[in-house]
Amino acid sequence: MKNNGRFFAAAVAALMVADVRAQQSSDIRLNQIGFYPTMPKVAIVRNIGSVPFSIIDASSQDTVFRGTLTQQQQWPYSGETVSRADFSDLSSVGSYVLAAPGVGSSSTFEIKPRVHQALAVGVLKGYYYQRTSLELTSEYAGIWARALGHPDTSVLIHPSAATAQRPANSTISAPRGWYDAGDYNKYIVNSGISTYTILATYEHFPAYCAGLDTGIPESTNSIPDLLDEALWNLRWMLAMQDPNDGGIYHKLTNANFDGWVMPAQATTPRYVVMKSTGATLDFAAVMAQAARIFASYASALPGFSDSCLEASFKAWNWARQHPAIAYNQGLMNQQFSPAINTGEYGDGYFQDEFDWAAAELTVTTKSDSFLTFASPLNSSPATVPSWPDVRTLGLYTFAQYRSVIGNRVDTLAVKNKLVALANTLRSSMDASAYRVVMGAQSSDFVWGSNGVAANQGMALLCAYQLTGDSSYLRAAVANLDYLLGRNGTTYCFVTGYGSKSPMHIHHRPSKADNIVPPVPGLLAGGPNPNQQDSVKSYPSSLPALSYTDNDSSYASNEICINWNAPLVFLAVGLEALTSPDGLPTGLRNDHGMHTAPGHYGLMQNYPNPFNPTTTIEYVIPRESLAVLKVYNLLGQEVRTLCQGWASPGQHRISFRTSDLPSGVYIYRLTASGVALSKKMILAK
Repeated sequence: MKNNGRFFAAAVAALMVADVRAQQSSDIRLNQIGFYPTMPKVAIVRNIGSVPFSIIDASSQDTVFRGTLTQQQQWPYSGETVSRADFSDLSSVGSYVLAAPGVGSSSTFEIKPRVHQALAVGVLKGYYYQRTSLELTSEYAGIWARALGHPDTSVLIHPSAATAQRPANSTISAPRGWYDAGDYNKYIVNSGISTYTILATYEHFPAYCAGLDTGIPESTNSIPDLLDEALWNLRWMLAMQDPNDGGIYHKLTNANFDGWVMPAQATTPRYVVMKSTGATLDFAAVMAQAARIFASYASALPGFSDSCLEASFKAWNWARQHPAIAYNQGLMNQQFSPAINTGEYGDGYFQDEFDWAAAELTVTTKSDSFLTFASPLNSSPATVPSWPDVRTLGLYTFAQYRSVIGNRVDTLAVKNKLVALANTLRSSMDASAYRVVMGAQSSDFVWGSNGVAANQGMALLCAYQLTGDSSYLRAAVANLDYLLGRNGTTYCFVTGYGSKSPMHIHHRPSKADNIVPPVPGLLAGGPNPNQQDSVKSYPSSLPALSYTDNDSSYASNEICINWNAPLVFLAVGLEALTSPDGLPTGLRNDHGMHTAPGHYGLMQNYPNPFNPTTTIEYVIPRESLAVLKVYNLLGQEVRTLCQGWASPGQHRISFRTSDLPSGVYIYRLTASGVALSKKMILAK
């Protein structure tokens, strides 16, 4: 019997290997990038019962894990009957496939630390590709290089925005900023939540962000790349404030959407349109947040923090005087011409915007006077944020700075609200056939549903930081798995990543550039059963399946800055929280634009009081401009150790640390267009 059992096991293993060599099966859905060694690892298998499955080493074809699929369960959002393969106990680093008899095999995935670092870099780099008023050169953009489009240095005042000081058809300069989505316009409301979320990523994970390199033109300066990217949009936002009264123009736009042309070919007149309460309060909130962050970079950006805070005050005061001016494009077009027919971002309820702006100003100024006019801690529950519903953003800020505002705000109530939201999300995962949070309710599947999934992940990470409860961390990982392939569509929704990602996004540069791969690092909108675009290629009207990789499908396949932003937070957050040292490591750019400059070796002499110097050793493989700097955990530069051309080979620098307080520091070498960072502990 023993021999027969061995023969049967060998036969099953051979069948698994044969399945691996067969064509990949669309009935297996999993994170197409991979898994952290110590985190859950789950795949979904369609239309089969509780049968054995195996995890097989993709190189050696050895079976490294065996398990059994769970009993079938129906997911009402997709109408599917599915089983789950749980291989969480497999922690060995490697590349693998999952195989099940009668089904086939999955795409190859990895198990390793920092498995999503390249994704974190890529989705943040997606904002560089969305920059306006800039030529994207091949050095930084690779095959997606393009000519400068929309300089926006001579933008018309639309009649709806005219004042005595700025009459209709006079011009202002408002360059920079990000294209909002697949179109070429710039919208303050959507920039508000997007820029906040990027900046919040830095506030929650400053050490990781300080060492993150995205290969952008500013990568060699003293400011973290994430903040440099946010600065590109912040400077545009500042130009959208009327200096005469503090109000904020709702958007900078063409009269109509451009056709399928590259930015440099889109040359129709651009306008700033009427001021709105929503845009002004979103602006006030983000500028207050930016003021406190960039106060640490006064030497690199003299006066910038003060300018942001002053602009925030002016916007707050304008909104107090104009508390209910909604942007209604239809009504505006009845009164003024030319008619504007681009994205509206209309909102008629502003209490949540007042609450968010008050929270940001309270934390930045350490004054509770703003709370006299707003109530971030009102009786309503915390909700997953979206551009029309931003109150929870203020709660995130209160939670992050609870030690600063504890005597002004009931921080226990803040925590309870956010944990209650996370509990609701976590419980929905436990009931889901796909074991994902996404689909907590049917309304999750809306225009930009993937942004909903990413924002749910952000809420869960915030709850984990508040409580240390790892079940919130696991739930956040599950939603990242959803976005990267564990979903009913079989797509990894981020362009350029995974084994099957969108190729035909609704994105003008990606269609007009005559390059087959779309611009990488952009999150497609995702399943949307409302199908507002009336495209005929949707495979289903079921909520979780209502997605089509069609560039005409703006309702399911457009990209947008407010969907990428929470994915940046989620990917960076998971990397920071799971990486062995909480920091990024050097990596090759996924799209081949540059390679890492070498590695760091760190030698420290202990105890420092007896030998108060530290020696840093590093390697540069080719002649390059090299910059070596030391930062504290707030991202503040405390030393510039070298800055200049360096020859290839090994280098060593010693510097005195006796004047630095004990603590954790980051040192960062930038060379050959990329950067590497390491953590350094000074103990005295």
